[in-house]
Parts: sequence; C-alpha cells; structure tokens
Amino acid sequence: MKHTIRIILVAFIAGFGGSFTFYHFYIKPDLAQATAQEEFSQVSDDNPHPSRQYATNNAVPSDATPVDFSEAALKATPSVVYINSISRGISYSYWDWFFGEGGGGNSRTQVSSGSGVIFTADGYIMTNNHVIETAERIEVNYNKRVYPAELVGVDPSTDLAVIKIKENNLPAITLGNSKNVQVGEWVIAVGNPYSLASTVTAGIVSAKGRRIGILEDKFPIESFIQTDAAINPGNSGGALVNKSGELVGINSAILSRTGSYTGYAFAIPIDIAKKVFNDLVKYGVVQKAFYGGSVVDYDFEHAKKYDLPTDVSFNGVLLEQIDRDGQAASAGMKLGDIIIKVNDVVVNSQSAFEEEMSYKNPGDKITFTYLREGKEKIADITLVNSSGTPELIKRKIFTDSNLGAQLEATRYGVKIFKIKDNSLAKQIGIPENFTVIALNRERVAKPEEVIQFFQKSKSGYVYGVTSAKQQMEIPFMIR
Repeated sequence: MKHTIRIILVAFIAGFGGSFTFYHFYIKPDLAQATAQEEFSQVSDDNPHPSRQYATNNAVPSDATPVDFSEAALKATPSVVYINSISRGISYSYWDWFFGEGGGGNSRTQVSSGSGVIFTADGYIMTNNHVIETAERIEVNYNKRVYPAELVGVDPSTDLAVIKIKENNLPAITLGNSKNVQVGEWVIAVGNPYSLASTVTAGIVSAKGRRIGILEDKFPIESFIQTDAAINPGNSGGALVNKSGELVGINSAILSRTGSYTGYAFAIPIDIAKKVFNDLVKYGVVQKAFYGGSVVDYDFEHAKKYDLPTDVSFNGVLLEQIDRDGQAASAGMKLGDIIIKVNDVVVNSQSAFEEEMSYKNPGDKITFTYLREGKEKIADITLVNSSGTPELIKRKIFTDSNLGAQLEATRYGVKIFKIKDNSLAKQIGIPENFTVIALNRERVAKPEEVIQFFQKSKSGYVYGVTSAKQQMEIPFMIR
C-alpha cells in the first residue's frame, strides 16, 4: 500500500514539474509575443513609436475652438412654445338619425401636441399647419401658463400656420436668413418632442432645397433644409437656429420607417416662412402668384421626353405644363423651354424655382430667362392670383347672428368656425371648424347659401367634414 502511494506521489510531482517547465519555456513566450502583436496591430509597420503616434493623431490643435451651443440655446429657447391641439370625435347612432334634435352623438376629446415659435412680442406665433389643422381649440403653454390661441391663418402649401395669444412683451425670436445657410453648418433644433418641453438638439445642415413629396396641397412648395439634428414627434413647428441663435427654419418633418428620428429631418426655410407670416397677418391668406405653367427638374429623362440634347450640362428647369391662355403662353413660351433664371436669380432645380416664386405676389412683374434650341430668350410676365387677375386677395369672412358663428368659402365648401355657446349652430351639433359640403344633399359653395338655408329650414341634414377630415352627416330638428 505504501509502495503504491509513493509511486502516485512521484508521478504527480514529475507531471507537475514537466508542465511547469513546458509552460515557462514554450507557451509563455508565445503568449507574450501574441499579446504584443495584438496590441499594435492597428498601427503601421513603419512607425517606431506607435503609442506616441496615437496620441499625436488625437491631439486637438491649440487654435481650435470647441463647439458650444449654449449661447444659441439661451437665445432661442425662451421663444419656443408648447402647443396643444384639441378636438373631439363625434359618432351618431341610429337613434340620433330618427329622434335626434342635433347636438347628439358620442364624442371623445383628442389632444395632439407640437411646438411654435414666437414671431412678435404682441403674441403672434408661427407653427406647422399639420400641428393645428385638426384643432377645434388651440392652447399655448408658455412660462407655466396656458393661453387660449386664435387661429390667424393657414397655408397648407407650405405646411405653415399663424396663431395668436393675448399677451405682450414676449421674447420674439431673432430672424436669420436661410439663403445664407451653408451645407455643413452647425444648427440646433428647439422644440417639445414627446412632451419634453424646451429640448435642444444639435446637428449640421445636411442639404438644402430638398423636395420630399409630403405636402398634399394643390400647389405645394417644398424646398426643405435637411439636417441631422434630432427631431421627433412634438418638434413640429419648433425652431431651427444657427450658432448665433437666429431662426433659419421651422422644423416640419422627419423621414423615418419607425415614426421616430432616424437621422433625416427637414425644416421650412425662414425666408419662405417670413413671407407666409406677413401675408397671413396682413391679409388672412397667402398671396400666391401664378405664371400659367409648371416646371420639373431638367435632367436626362426629361430631356429625352422632349427630344432635347442629352450630352449637355442640365442647368435650369423644364417647362412641362403650360396654360393655353396663361401669362407664360402669352409671353411666347412653349413646352420644353428651359428656364435658367427668374429675374437675376439662377435656378437649377424645381425646388429652387418654386422657392423663388413663393416670394412673389400677384401683380409683380418678373422676367424669365430661358433656352430654346440652344438660344437664350427673355419672357416678361405679370403674375396673377388663382382667379387670373393681378389683384391681391383678402380673406372674406361672414358673420351670421342667426347661426351664431362665422363662415368662409373654402375649396370644398363652407367652413363654420368661432361658434358661440348656446348658438343655433351649437344646438344643431355642428363642431368647430366644420366644413359644410351639402345641405339636404345639395352642394353648397358660398357662405350666403348656408345662411339662407338656416333662415328658412327647421329640419334636415348637414353633410360635411370635421377639422380632423372625418365625414359626418348631422340630422337636426329645430323646435
């Protein structure tokens, strides 16, 4: 037994000694070499001091200025407000159809939020049209107070709107110039994403003049500033400012498959927003100027379509549609003409052309410089409004004491708004900002038609759409 134990002990000591010797003289040197090779594998072979080179490459030059947005944020943040858009969805049952007296139906309150920018000290605020377009009531949260807001006017073609609160001495934001904005320039976005008030994010201008096809208006104007500053739901209507704290854009959209920020955000240039703001405050509507045609980008495909040379530089925009009796046709222009200048401004894309035209008013005289068969030509044009006349247009609002509301004609029917409590319109069940399309199934287009109908009729049906674009037919009986 003792002999067996002695043999096992000697074998164990011999094995341990052999393992130690093998590790010390063979494995350990190989491990040390492998570790050294891994540590310096990212350094070029001809560098004798890799660690020193690493430090040198990452050193900040002594004359470099750190990026700091604190001053810009300090200037811009007080001028950005939180907006609540409040509406109610209404549905009617069969009992309402047969026995209702108006004002019936089931309703539930819906609230959406966004941002806005204070433009003037006396309470005018600019935001996105899509922030407030479904609202029956608008509230502005600012400085720990809630203000009821009045809708001044909207412009779906640029996705902009102006509202107003009754307050003075507000910190109006400093307006910049979007034409001076450069690709690669630092900008910050200020808004209220996900109900997080006064959020500031930073990025650069990724591109200018972007056209992304999100506006559904008949005459959309898209010339977005693209940025990689993080913009999320709730940022809409907020401020895009430069490093000096000057407003250069109104944040409007993101490009995302998830609904959240993925690196692509878009803002409406402030130069467009200023024109829209001034028009809405002064006239109630935006003064849109028409020349009697439409353009597309001048590129290889469109050049082939119009049998134009394709071995050239594609500068300008292509006249793709022209009104037979419009101003462009009267000035001698034809389909396939290539417009290269609006007055003295060079235009090389559809978005640049439309942006330049967005600054014009009906009655303005402009000059198109265009190419036809390689020859430069000039067309002098007087711009007109949507009715084909050179006059400026002013919003027409009718007030009817019988209905207890205001009315105005729209593209689709007659909008009823500012409905008073205990009014006839309220008793019938007409919601705020309701557009009447038909009365007793007969189309209406003028406010006078709606006013006359309710002066004579004591029962019937009101068909139209709510501000949330919900179709609704309201039965009513006045006793």
